[in-house]
Amino acid sequence: MSRTFASLGFYNYRLWFAGAIVSNVGTWMQRVAQDWVVLTVLTEDSGVAVGVVTALQFLPFLVLGPFAGVVADRFAPRRLLVVTQAAAAFLGVSLGAIVLLGQIELWHMYAFALALGVVAAFDMPVRQTFVSALVPQESLPNAVGLNSASFNAARLIGPAVAGFAVAGIGSGWVFIINGLTYVATIVALALMRTRELNPFKRARRSPGQIREGFRYVRGRPELVVLMIVVSTVAMLGLNFQLTSAMMARIEFGRGAEEYGLIGSVLAIGSLSGALLAARRTEIRLRLILGAALLFGLSSGVMAAMPTYPLYLISCTVVGFSALTMLTSANAFIQTTTPSHMRGRVMALYSMVVMGSTPIGSPIIGWVGEHVSPRWAIGAGAIASIVVAWGAIMWSIRHWNLEVTYHRHRPLLEFRYPDERRTREDALVRLRAQQIVDVTSQP
Repeated sequence: MSRTFASLGFYNYRLWFAGAIVSNVGTWMQRVAQDWVVLTVLTEDSGVAVGVVTALQFLPFLVLGPFAGVVADRFAPRRLLVVTQAAAAFLGVSLGAIVLLGQIELWHMYAFALALGVVAAFDMPVRQTFVSALVPQESLPNAVGLNSASFNAARLIGPAVAGFAVAGIGSGWVFIINGLTYVATIVALALMRTRELNPFKRARRSPGQIREGFRYVRGRPELVVLMIVVSTVAMLGLNFQLTSAMMARIEFGRGAEEYGLIGSVLAIGSLSGALLAARRTEIRLRLILGAALLFGLSSGVMAAMPTYPLYLISCTVVGFSALTMLTSANAFIQTTTPSHMRGRVMALYSMVVMGSTPIGSPIIGWVGEHVSPRWAIGAGAIASIVVAWGAIMWSIRHWNLEVTYHRHRPLLEFRYPDERRTREDALVRLRAQQIVDVTSQP
């Protein structure tokens, strides 16, 4: 099996991957149907309303993130995942029933978005850390990359299917289908071979566990820089479900099918970025900063595209750079954090990344509605360029990072004056920190 798909050689991971594909297709179908219903049925092309729905869906990450991380570190991940998947299935089917009965109102959509956000806030940290139980430590970057590939393969299929399904059978049935897809993950969890799951240290119950997670992150400046960059890009740049809906309907005068197609084309680039990330055996901070800068530049180009076909073409680079940044950041955190802290650190990462959306999406929605959809994308592009370049300049000053411009590929090259020594020093510091963290546990 090729290096890109090496993790599929493990039985439990194959089950997880297959269940995730089915569930993720349903998730993307629901996202498209949800925004389209708000934009065209419940309001008259209100970008602010779509932004509020998006904000409510991600607000729980900001409020519940630290607590969800403690839960992920303390309890059995398979049981938690069964609970979260069952809850999400119930909410999806219930929303579909309300829509089919013709009783849906805007406040209903707000309430369901918030409820789904609460479930997702508890699901995400345990879902991400559970991967380390499915594959050996050395295969973890590959498994994380394939997880992102699964999510974006579904993104390639889901929006396009949703666009035709909304037009053909109606949004209500799309929500019902999404609810049923969560059963695939529950079945995959039930069929796993428990003897082949990798045991990893769980955190014991003790006071101050949330503060301990904050202290750990604060003591690692590279994680602080990473979270600042990724959260800024997510807050103002990764509002695709909002900006794509406004661009398709308002700027280009297209329908649900064309809106869904934008999501699928974005996923082509995203899937490429995830698959390339799966091939990497080592993740460096410079890759994340370079991808964030590329995202800002390519988003600016996408905002300026004058026609729908050209807009679609530009989406591929945006999707590629966004997923390279996100997948690399995820793998970097998981491979450099001890297992008993991983849930809390990943929850804090999810909090600053996903939780930043409630702040950014209403702003971007207001810009799209009152200025133009193009400037809604442009605002995110400018913010991404500024924060990525600022982080690069900070790294140059504090970590002796060197940046070289080329006229050929790669356009930007990031390196340290002594790469080998820097890597060895970092590994020594990480091992020492892990020893301290393990011995400090009660």
